[in-house]
This record gives sequence, C-alpha cells and structure tokens, in this order.
Amino acid sequence: MSGFRQLEEVVWELPPTAHADMRAPARVFADRELLEQIAGDRSLEQLRNVATLPGVTGAALAMPDIHQGYGFPVGGVAATAPPEGVVSPGGVGYDINCGVRLLTLPLGVEELGDRREALVHEISRRVPVGPGRGGALALSDAELDRVMVEGPRALVARGIGSAEELELTESGGCLPGAEPAAVSARARRRGADQLGTLGSGNHFLELQRVGEIFHPAAAAAFGLEPGRVTVLIHSGSRGFGHQICTDYVRTMEGVLGRYGIRLPDRQLACAPLGSPEGRAYLAAMAAAANFAWANRAVLAHRVREAVGRVLGRAAAEGVRQVYDVAHNVAKLERHGERDLCVHRKGATRAFPAGSPDIPAAHRRVGQPVFIPGSMGTSSFVLVGLPGAMERSFGTTCHGAGRRLSRTGARREITGGELRRRLEAQGIVVRSASNRGLAEEAPFAYKDVERVVEVVERAGLAARVARLHPIGVVKG
Repeated sequence: MSGFRQLEEVVWELPPTAHADMRAPARVFADRELLEQIAGDRSLEQLRNVATLPGVTGAALAMPDIHQGYGFPVGGVAATAPPEGVVSPGGVGYDINCGVRLLTLPLGVEELGDRREALVHEISRRVPVGPGRGGALALSDAELDRVMVEGPRALVARGIGSAEELELTESGGCLPGAEPAAVSARARRRGADQLGTLGSGNHFLELQRVGEIFHPAAAAAFGLEPGRVTVLIHSGSRGFGHQICTDYVRTMEGVLGRYGIRLPDRQLACAPLGSPEGRAYLAAMAAAANFAWANRAVLAHRVREAVGRVLGRAAAEGVRQVYDVAHNVAKLERHGERDLCVHRKGATRAFPAGSPDIPAAHRRVGQPVFIPGSMGTSSFVLVGLPGAMERSFGTTCHGAGRRLSRTGARREITGGELRRRLEAQGIVVRSASNRGLAEEAPFAYKDVERVVEVVERAGLAARVARLHPIGVVKG
C-alpha cells in the first residue's frame, strides 16, 4: 500500500511519479478494509507493473475483488491505444472468456420443493467436470473451425441455443476477427471434445433462488422476482484457451527485444497491437472467446435437458437466458474519440442504459452484470451505470475475489467437512473432488456484500437482486 493515496471514499491511486517506468497512474476501487486485504499478496505490485505497458491510457485499474494472478492481477483492467499500444496475453489470462450465464426457470423454489436434489443430481450427471474431461459433443476439424469463427451460432442448427439467446449474449457470442489458422494444432486437440464441460477450480453450475429485489424495473426486465429459481453457469474456454495463452506468452516473450519493449515482469509479455504477433494473438484469442461462449451454450442446453427430465417438458421450454458476460478478454472498443484495446482480466463489462451494445430487451435499464459470491454466500445481479464508462472503460468486478490461496483454504477445512456444513445450510452439493471442494470454501473469498457495496459507491453498477444458493455442481 506504500505510495497509494486516497482520492475518494473508495478510490485509491499510485501516481505515475511513484516509479520511473510508470506511464499512467495505478488506481484501485476499494474501501480501506478491502485494500488492506488486497495488500496481502502481490496484486498491487502487479497493478503498478501494468501501468508500465506501452500505450497504456487513463489508468491501470483494479476492481475490489483484485488478487494476484499471472502478469496482470485478477480483477485488473487496462486500455492501450494504438499505434504504440500493446496487447498482453497476461492481461486476458489463461482461461480466455471465462464468464457467466444466468438462466431463469419458470417456477419458484416452493414449487420446486423436494425435487431440488434430483435436479442438482441430474445436472451433475449430464455435465462432465474436472481438468481435462471431455464431453459427449466431439467436433470434427471443420465443426471446430465454425465454432472458432461463429461461436454458439454454429450450434443452433444442432438444436443447441437459439437466436434469442445469441441476442442475450455479450457481443452476440462472437468476437470478430477469429482465425483458426492462428490456433496451434495442440490447442485444437485439447478443445475438440470439451464443449459442454465445466472444468475445475472455481467453475460451477449453481442452482439459486431470487431473494431481495433492489431495482424493480431492472428486475422485471431480467425476469427476476422473489423466489424464482435460477441457474448460474460459470465456465470458460477450457484447455483450448489455456493452450492458446501458453502458445502466445511464449511467442511474445521471444519478440520483446525486437520491439524495444522493456518490462518489470516478463509475465507481462506483449506485442504492439499492429504487429504480426499482436494481430495473431487477437485472432486466436477471439477464437477461444467464441469457443467459450459455445461451451456455455452447450452447458445451458444440458441444464434444459436436466430440467426436462426432472420437472417436465413444459418447464424445460420455459427456461430463459437473462444474459451471458465474459470475464477474460481483450476487446477493441470505442471510448470517447479513441479506439482502445481494453484488457479485462477477472473483470466484466458494465455498460449503462442506452448503450447500442446492450440487447434491445435490456437497453432501457442497462446491461446485466453478475457478481457471484461463493458456494455458501449470496451472488448478485447488477446493472451497469454511466459511471463505469467515465471511470473504468465500462467495467466492474466479476466476483468476490480470493482472500486465501487454494493451499491456504485446504489447511483450514477438509472437503468432507465443508460438504457437511453446506448441506446443513440446505445447499445440495455435487463435486467430484473433496480436495477441490475445500479449495473453494466460502471463507477463502472476500466478503461479496462489501465488494458489491464498493462497486455501488464507486458508481460502476447498481444492485438489482440478490441470489441465494440452494444447490451447486463444482468443477
């Protein structure tokens, strides 16, 4: 925290004069207690390093869920401007387009009743979990190419997803400029059978009930009402995106000297946006982002199948998508008079009402934003505010953010004990690994209520509804 000064109630800044190589301020959205927690790892140092990137503009930003990551901190945001601006794979992360999709079911928690456990079990039966696990939807080379270029649109003809769901997905579920030729053979092999799989770590499928409503107009637009059953899906591009990041980190480490780029941390390896390496990474990253949106579309399809099996065909047909947002991407966007490459790593877009990038169904109230807590705490639906455009390139945080490492969490509780505690709270748990379950213990995360309060006080997003967990399938 040395050198950070308080600008506003929940805004802290390290000025660019603090270190000779900084090109912009480093700015954190947090209250004092959260800032002290954040200072417990290297994330503030990483944020300072992000502020040294060529072409960085405005400020290197950290959301209140910030924690240490690879190169960029998780919860980090940075925009770079051409021609000197760069793109950094570490500013996107290994799980390209890790993100969340919220579904509503056409019934309340009372109507679901004692079928809750059967529904969680049926979802877990249909969704492969764990590192490296493949699914039933294997793709030919040509089909994989289509998914890379078109995203979930490539699956609609197979009965997976719909035009309505594409409209209710960030960027229509498709980043332009994806190039299958920019993707390595190894990445293709790793991704060929992974659509419709959850993965591991903090990925989850969570059955929830809507609790308090804070913004009635937005809640109505999103189809949320007290007691309504929802499903929140959190997964990304799996081994496909991980390999693409691995490939391009290695490539960019090798060309830093060619472009005269000097960095305080080689994990920030980057290349100019207009360079062959920069263009190739953006093309491969777009392919991985499109793959991730397709993955969540298949996961949503599996949820519908499970709903149909347990609750009947009419219930399955009544499942609706609220929205799907990306967490880990670098997007070319227009901000003010400039075209910028906005890196969002563990951060989510939060555009306000009236934005042409928001689906027509939500444009009057603003873009839905989802901030999950943890298995034993609430999650929140929010809506983007104009302050996000003014202060954070239209961005807010993506979750509560880790407080303890995975190893630290396992030191404090076993998976079996955590499972018993959650079930005592009425939360049905399905997890293939007690070890993995312990790593995701609720106390390993920051207080999501405090994180969301900071987001509101900073003017980035406003609460719409609180969601309470009633069942979870963990990666």
